[in-house]
Amino acid sequence: MSCSEKYRIIHETRYRYATSVHLSQHLLRLTPRPCAWQTCAGHRIDIEPRPTERVEREDYFGNRVVQIALEAPHEELLVYAESVVFVAPHAPMVDRTASWPWERVRQAIIQSPTTADFDAAQFAFASPHVQPTAEFQEFARPSFGRGRPVLEAVRDLTERIYEQFEFDREATSVATPAAEVLRQRRGVCQDFAHLQIACLRATGLAARYVSGYILTTPPPGQPRLVGADASHAWVSVFVPDLGWIDFDPTNNVMPDTRHITLAWGRDFGDISPLRGLILGGGAHELEVRVSVLPLAEAEKPFAGWLARRAM
Repeated sequence: MSCSEKYRIIHETRYRYATSVHLSQHLLRLTPRPCAWQTCAGHRIDIEPRPTERVEREDYFGNRVVQIALEAPHEELLVYAESVVFVAPHAPMVDRTASWPWERVRQAIIQSPTTADFDAAQFAFASPHVQPTAEFQEFARPSFGRGRPVLEAVRDLTERIYEQFEFDREATSVATPAAEVLRQRRGVCQDFAHLQIACLRATGLAARYVSGYILTTPPPGQPRLVGADASHAWVSVFVPDLGWIDFDPTNNVMPDTRHITLAWGRDFGDISPLRGLILGGGAHELEVRVSVLPLAEAEKPFAGWLARRAM
C-alpha cells in the first residue's frame, strides 16, 4: 500500500465490579475493518480472566466480532486490543461542485436501481439512536438548496455542525438522544455523528455511523501521551457514482490517513466496541485508555494494565 500511514493502536478496557460476577457474555468490536484503503497488518485481543468460550465471526454489516463468555466468578475484566494498521490516502479528489445534485441522489436511493443503491437504502431510515424527524430536516435545510451538488451540501452541513456546536464531554452520555443534542448545541463526536446522520436521513439520503480512531497531535514541545486518546466517530454518506464518502463533523474534515476505521453500522448501537450481559457484579467502574501512535514512535513495549499485572 503506497504512501500509506502506519499506526500502532492500543485500546484497553477495564471493568471493576463491586461484587463478583458469576457469569458474563460480551461482544467485542475492536478489530480494524479491512477496507480498500486500509490494511490491518497485525492484531490481537487479550482478555483476563481467560474466557471459557471465544468465537470470532462477522456481524450483519461485515464487522469483525469476538464473542466471549466467562463462567467463573470474577471481580474485574480486562480487555487489551492491539493493532498495526496501514491507511492509504482515500479522501475523494473530486470537485464537490460537480457531484450529483442531492435530489438526484435521494431519488436514486428511493428507486434502488442497482445492488449498491439497494444496500445503501437500509441506511436511509430511522434506527434506535437516530430518528430523522422534521426538526433535523429543518436544521439541514440551509445546506440543501435546490439543485445543490450533494458533496457541497454535505460539506456545508459538516461545517455548520462544527461551528454551531460545542465539544463538551460532560454534556451527554451514550444514551442522550440526538434531538437533545440539537437543542442544547453541545456534545461529543458520537453525538455530532448521530446529529449529522439524522439530518441526512431526514433529507432522504443514506448515511451510516463509522467508529474508529484518529491520530491526535500533541502541543508543540510536548511528548505524545500514551493512553490519552479516545475512540472516535464520524459519518459516511452514499453517492451512487462515488460510493461512500466520509465526513467528520467534530473536526470539520473529510477523513483521510489520520482516521483509522474500526466498524460501521446504522448508529452507535450497532457497533459498540464492547457490549455484554452480566450476572451479579452490582455497581461497576469503567476505565478506557486508547493510544494511537505512528509506527515509528511505537517501538518500545507498552506497559498496560495486563503487562503490569504479569510483572
